[in-house]
Amino acid sequence: MTLFNKQKRIKYLGFNDFWFVIIGILILSFVTDYLFSNSFGKYPFGEALIGWSISLFFSICNWFFMRTIMIYLRIKLPALNDSLKRIIFVFLTIVVSVLLIDIFGNLVLSSIYGFNYNPISRAKILLPIILISTMVQAIYEAIYYYSRLKKSVREEEQAKQMIVQAQLDALRNQAQPHFLFNTLNTLRDIIDQNTKEEAKDFVDKISDVYRFILESGNADLISIRDELKFAKSYMHIQKERFGDNLKLNWDIPETSLDAMIVPMSLQLLLENAIKHNVISKSKPLIVDVKIENECLVVDNKIQPKSSQLPSTKLGLKNIEKRYHLISDQSPEIKNDGDRFIVSLPLLQLSDQKKSYASTDN
Repeated sequence: MTLFNKQKRIKYLGFNDFWFVIIGILILSFVTDYLFSNSFGKYPFGEALIGWSISLFFSICNWFFMRTIMIYLRIKLPALNDSLKRIIFVFLTIVVSVLLIDIFGNLVLSSIYGFNYNPISRAKILLPIILISTMVQAIYEAIYYYSRLKKSVREEEQAKQMIVQAQLDALRNQAQPHFLFNTLNTLRDIIDQNTKEEAKDFVDKISDVYRFILESGNADLISIRDELKFAKSYMHIQKERFGDNLKLNWDIPETSLDAMIVPMSLQLLLENAIKHNVISKSKPLIVDVKIENECLVVDNKIQPKSSQLPSTKLGLKNIEKRYHLISDQSPEIKNDGDRFIVSLPLLQLSDQKKSYASTDN
């Protein structure tokens, strides 16, 4: 029985109506008694109590009959767009049930107490009861509609979050092959230009970098501290290839190390700088990595190569898309023909979009 099962009450009614039922029936019984006989105003307390108990009996029958019909309709017509049908059926049930219960109840009472039952005169008195019952059912329906609407919004937000998470997973999975693609190009150059032992040493260092990628692969945000470890490991590999022709200036204050960015974003920017610029003794590539205006800034002089390696065009777009999905902030890209500057906004966990970060609210 739903009255004594809290889970079923919440499921079918949208809230726990236990006390609403108890208090509602008591109020309805006193109103009914006042309208029909005014027992406590006309009779001694004992007789008045008996008269009121009859009104209580009718109120209980009316309430639970309508409540049962209402639950049945919610099982059969649960959708929000079925609300109008449900309301019409409930209202008709109220009218019919109040009339029928009054007729049969009073026929029984008239046979016991011997008074004459006049259904026409009773119908006029029953109108306030129908109105009160309709108001009660309106409260039920309003609460149910609100709970279903809230559930629908929550499910929609959860669906959005699943879509966003799938997109982020796809972008993370893009970034890793992008890194592998460029690393294999670097390995090819090392094999051409260096000894076999140096190539083997390079492969060993790549494996260390990939271990880091695997360990942080499921994160959507990463601290500057951890991203710097990864980026410096990657640049150590590149320094093996370019030596002093590749220079990094790191200017990251200790106070910014706990701020967050999207994983592999700094590494992707350094990788692009190396890939698209001349790096030689006559034209060393100098890359500045610094914190400026609440952003992690990567700044290098543009030294375009005469022949470019094949580009997947994933790096910057990948970073921009991940920032867009996670937060309301976006990277800023500047290219004035002389310098290429990318600013990555520093994030906190609280900066994540609500639809992405949580759906439990």
